[in-house]
Parts: sequence; structure tokens; C-alpha cells
Amino acid sequence: KMDDDDDIPQLSSHTLAALQEFYLEQQQREGMKTSQGFNQYSIGSIEEDWQLSQFWYSDETASCLAKEAVLAAGKGGRIACVSAPSVYQKLKEQDGVDFSVCILEYDRRFSVYGEEFIFYDYNHPLDLPENLLPHSFDVVIADPPYLSEECLQKTAETIKYLTKGKILLCTGAVMEEQAAKHLGVKMCKFIPKHSRNLANEFRCYVNYASGLD
Repeated sequence: KMDDDDDIPQLSSHTLAALQEFYLEQQQREGMKTSQGFNQYSIGSIEEDWQLSQFWYSDETASCLAKEAVLAAGKGGRIACVSAPSVYQKLKEQDGVDFSVCILEYDRRFSVYGEEFIFYDYNHPLDLPENLLPHSFDVVIADPPYLSEECLQKTAETIKYLTKGKILLCTGAVMEEQAAKHLGVKMCKFIPKHSRNLANEFRCYVNYASGLD
């Protein structure tokens, strides 16, 4: 008689260790939240939800992209973050600075940010609140949740509706041709990094002279 355990898929010890580490990190972060008057805007204050294809940028990348967005927007500029919550959180860490920012995001946990949060589903790219006027943002930074042409094309409709002209797109290197086709953006030298390594090479694309080269 065969051993009953044979048909139970076993996690490799490596996967198991990674999972344990992830849960431990999560517990530690939860603990930190309660012990320090937790900064609700800091990266990681809302956990990644992999089912929503969310992957946060590393702190360094988020800072770099936030800085670029502020420069691109100019004094008193308006910035829209489309599916790029970690950049939004970095922008919010800069207290009392001279720009305003909105976050368009499918994940309703971000509604803790109040009026700046706009529920957004890329399947309905122009289903936006009436007070979100066309071409009312100096720069739009977007990170479509999926590496598919359909997702990029629909997100592109939103970006084109919102922006006065400047676009900063973050997506896979494999999307270079589609990014040029749908948004007229070109790849920069800057390589964005994520807090967890992704299998797909990630790049930034812009349609203006940016500080990312």
C-alpha cells in the first residue's frame, strides 16, 4: 500500500522558509504600527495584496520617482498617481510641500487617504468623478497592474484624459513597443526596484526630458 502522504503536495523547505519570513515580517510590522504612533502614509502601512497584483517599490525607487514627479509637476503642480500607491505614499511624506496629489487605485483600503483617493478600475478607464477635470494634472505617474497590452491600452486612456502632457509610466521592459504606441513614451536609464524581486524586468518610460536618465 502506498504511503498516504505521497499525494499531498509538499512545499519545498525554501518556500516554507520564505513564507515564514514573510509572516514574521508582517507580524513585526503590525506590532510596530500599534507601538509607534504609526505614520499612515509610510510605505508598507498598507500591505501588498498579491491577488491585486500589487508590488510595492523599494523605498529608494519610490523616493526617486516621487522626486521626479515633484520636479515634473513644478511649483504648485498637480500630480496623479494611477495604480502607483507607493509613490503616492512617498509624496505624502513630504509635509507641507508645494504640490497636490491624487491617488487613483482599485484597492479601497487606500480610501483612508480621504478626498485624495479616487476608486479606479482600469476596465472602465473613463469612469471617473465629475470633479476630476480633463487635463488637470501636470504629471501623471502610472503603473498598470498587469503586463498586458489590454491593461496598458485602457490605463493609457485614463492617463491621456488626466495629463496636461507629462507622463511617467512604470511597467515591464517587455512593454516598450506598446508603451510607445499607446502613450508615445520612451524608456529611461533609471531602473526601478521593488521591495520583493519580480521575475519581470521593470522599467520607467517618459515623454518629456526627465531626471531619470
